[in-house]
Amino acid sequence: MRILKALLASLMVLSIFVTSSNAQCYSIDMENAQECKDADGVTHVLNSKWKNEKCEDCFCTQRGISCCSSISIPAGFDNDKCEKVFHKSNCSYTVVEKNNPEKPCPIESWIA
Repeated sequence: MRILKALLASLMVLSIFVTSSNAQCYSIDMENAQECKDADGVTHVLNSKWKNEKCEDCFCTQRGISCCSSISIPAGFDNDKCEKVFHKSNCSYTVVEKNNPEKPCPIESWIA
């Protein structure tokens, strides 16, 4: 019984710290590629990794290009009082008060 209670308590704690995952990924298929050309026309060497203009982490293989969003999006905040602001320079969001953009708002959860 004690073990079961300890296990349940551990699972509850773990569930609090788990972030929702909504990774958005796509691929551009190529056969026997010796290099990859991305959607922006930039050529990448085989087995290389890069971050594109849309804050996506991309990888080039002989099969083509795979890209996944690297942005975590704030989800748990007061939508009436606050708004999210995207910073393209570092691919991140902050959440600030609508009436006072200098004041940050508390964020309860993120979607990765």
